[in-house]
Amino acid sequence: MIRPVLRSALVLLAALPVSVAHAQPRAVQPPALPGQVQPVAPGTRPAPTLPTLTLTPAVPGVHVVNVLGNGFISVAHAILTLTPAQQPQARALAATVAARVLAARPDLAEVDISAYDAATYAGFGGPLPLLTASVPRARVAAFEAWTAGRGSYDRQWVNPGPQALPTYRAPDRVRETGPTLTPSTAVPTRPAQQNRTRVQVTGAQITGGDVGGLLYRARRGTAGVAALTFDDAPHPLFEPLLLDLLRRSGARATFFVIGRNAQAYPYFVRDMVAQGHEVANHTYHHVRLPPLTLPQATDELRWTDDLLKSITDRPVRYFRPPGGDYTPGTLDAARRLGLTTVFWTDDPGDFQNPGDATLETRYRSKLRAGGIVLLHDNAPEMLDVLRDFLRYARQRDVTLTTVGGLPK
Repeated sequence: MIRPVLRSALVLLAALPVSVAHAQPRAVQPPALPGQVQPVAPGTRPAPTLPTLTLTPAVPGVHVVNVLGNGFISVAHAILTLTPAQQPQARALAATVAARVLAARPDLAEVDISAYDAATYAGFGGPLPLLTASVPRARVAAFEAWTAGRGSYDRQWVNPGPQALPTYRAPDRVRETGPTLTPSTAVPTRPAQQNRTRVQVTGAQITGGDVGGLLYRARRGTAGVAALTFDDAPHPLFEPLLLDLLRRSGARATFFVIGRNAQAYPYFVRDMVAQGHEVANHTYHHVRLPPLTLPQATDELRWTDDLLKSITDRPVRYFRPPGGDYTPGTLDAARRLGLTTVFWTDDPGDFQNPGDATLETRYRSKLRAGGIVLLHDNAPEMLDVLRDFLRYARQRDVTLTTVGGLPK
């Protein structure tokens, strides 16, 4: 059976003029999308190639325009890489690109824009964009007015400059194999502290529920409900499609947000909250915590907490370390910030790109009441099988909800 996202991509390509096609191999490959960058698990296969749209005549500064659908709606993400001479016209160029993309594709629900400095562009995990915007078709006129200096527009972000942002750290290529208690290489751990943490971990795994700020699954005996979680949010191509599917199904989820992603795309974080989802902490830069000093690890959590509170006006309750890799010190740092550290019971490995059939087999075998499902918001195959997963959970009488909705 052809899955919804693949089917929609095939339909799009069949219906498009010659200016739209699958991306072809080039002499210089563009930087990888986040689904191809982080996290990385053993056996990971290349992510499916995304369809692209080519604007003819070309618009200066356009690096690539990706298009994708979820079986109900289609969206585009236009990446601009601008030279110093082009950057003063960034807003005008963004308005031109939004209008041209929507005109070329009348079926698109929205186009999202990410404009970068051409000299430092390093893909989604590199330096932040200069400007981002989400432009639903119905909001084009409002966006164009804002780019011309008339009025405000709530679905945009302009980079305030490095002096107003946390110091940049490159994201780690984390091997996500399972929750792992790791001795810190930067902060020696006393044997008593290590033993105390092991006892807490064992208790949380056996009894379920929140044990000393650790959560592996709901309290033992929980029936009829499981938590649905997505790591690495938000992504400007995948987020509108994912939120649309969740809205149609009525499911609720917890999004473990990378702070730098929320910084550049705050309007998607607001969308999550407005639609009844929960926003949680996944560090600011998506870095492994064990090699960091305790102040550095605390900064990664605190920066993200402060940012999410400023965007949502709500406290942050939950934290998940990248790759599930943690130390007793990072658990203590999370507790001091009022965060419960959340792991998972069901990881079908969507970032390994194993194929739809393999993903279906994995989540069907592991889904159970009281569990915590781990998916990634920017994994193409996740989007491909999500409709079937949501349907399967309903058939099993398991309501998918937020981590906060689990009995603890």
